[in-house]
Amino acid sequence: MTTFTTTINAMYTLDTPDPGFVVNVLWTVTGVDGQYTANIPGNSQFTMQEGTFIPYDQLTPEIVIGWIPASDIASAQACVQGQIDSMITPPVSPQNTPLPWPAA
Repeated sequence: MTTFTTTINAMYTLDTPDPGFVVNVLWTVTGVDGQYTANIPGNSQFTMQEGTFIPYDQLTPEIVIGWIPASDIASAQACVQGQIDSMITPPVSPQNTPLPWPAA
């Protein structure tokens, strides 16, 4: 069973409408299934924050992760799961097999 975590890597801010207004968040979803680990980066942009403005120095990873659309995180998790599934059961690729008769 894969365990997923979302990590905030960077945040970009503007000083309007409030100082430290977050407009872009770079994040990564990582999945771990036993010995297999995979990750995929994500990027979320914001034009306005829902609810009350939270000063930049009071933000926590949990608050910012809550701003990322759940569908974006779910999509990233599905991609990570696909990577892990390919590690566990590598896809079969066709091989260029020599012809069974002598070359002309």
